[in-house]
Amino acid sequence: MVRGVALMAPVVVLLVAARVRRPGEPRIAAALLATVWNLTVLAVVNVVASQAGWWEFHAEGALLARVPVDLLLGWALLWGACPVLAAPRAPIALTSAVLAWLDLALMPRAGPVVALGPLWLAGEATAIAFALVPGLLLARWTEERRLLPARVAFQVALASGLGLAAPVLTTGVWRQPAWALALAAQALAAPMLLGLAAVREFAAVGGGTPLPYDPPGRLVTGGPYAYVRNPMQVAMTAGYLVLAALDAVFLVAAFVTFCYGAGLAAWHEGERLEQRFGGAWHDYRRRVRPWIPRLRPAMPPASLYVATTCGQCRQVGGWIARRGPVALRLVAAEAHPAGLRRMTYERADGARAEGVAAFAQALTHIHLGWASAGWLLLLPGVRWFVQLCLDALGAGPRTRVKG
Repeated sequence: MVRGVALMAPVVVLLVAARVRRPGEPRIAAALLATVWNLTVLAVVNVVASQAGWWEFHAEGALLARVPVDLLLGWALLWGACPVLAAPRAPIALTSAVLAWLDLALMPRAGPVVALGPLWLAGEATAIAFALVPGLLLARWTEERRLLPARVAFQVALASGLGLAAPVLTTGVWRQPAWALALAAQALAAPMLLGLAAVREFAAVGGGTPLPYDPPGRLVTGGPYAYVRNPMQVAMTAGYLVLAALDAVFLVAAFVTFCYGAGLAAWHEGERLEQRFGGAWHDYRRRVRPWIPRLRPAMPPASLYVATTCGQCRQVGGWIARRGPVALRLVAAEAHPAGLRRMTYERADGARAEGVAAFAQALTHIHLGWASAGWLLLLPGVRWFVQLCLDALGAGPRTRVKG
């Protein structure tokens, strides 16, 4: 009875809330992300709880790491989708307090399925701090389309946890010899870089996220998308193929991921993109393959402004020019209508970068190999560190020049 009520009560709340107030796509995205976030974090909290003595479960059947799946799912819905659909405008502090109070009242009454330890309040505080409150914040930001970098970071964390960490932990692949794990980690770097670069392009240029209900506002055709149409699905499939060298079960995961990307996702996303972007989508689809990357990009036109009065800058500009970049025009920085102090990159789709980021963007116009180096440099932490080092070595901003 405890397990049944724990799952069915949140489901009933969701059905009633959806019936009373039909949710739009932003709210659906918010509810989905909040639920998945809570599901992921609560799964970890419950595993830790059994080790730390916060609580343990006395149940049989439908268990995941000795945690009842129905209880876990009901808990995630109660803290995730339920407040988003039932009380979407309530203050987050009030919603958190009400749900925390409800959980504190129900946990002692969940016996004999849940046996509480003397420090169970510490576990409750951990769950509230890392699952409930961040999930509510993520939902609110998603529905209101605010704080895009934070939303993207949450989604990357979810994708990494559910798509990579969870399968590795549940299959026991992490028990392989250290040398095998080291080789696999190095091999995984390439597809993971492709996926991260695609997510970054979605956010920086498109102003959206990988979630279908929270998509970019414009058609993204630069970055990894200039080489392959489905970089995220390619990255996930390639990652599973790498892990298949450690455990053959990942071949099944790779096959399922490919089928989903080539089937349902391609049909659904293709239909939506055609409705939104029409001829531009058709032209892009004609030039870029869905699964096999191009060696040379089908890039939107861009300009790289390099100062002709700076010897170091001229050398960098010449190095790029000699490699025959695609759709990249090198222009004297002095010709720019605004004053420039660093090498500057501007693209037709709105992308703009300076310094190391501008150089990295220029690399993406050469070929797939140099593009990979550019995507690595464009990762937020890497870009900041390299720029800091170059500035310290004397390659910082130059005197402002105007046309």
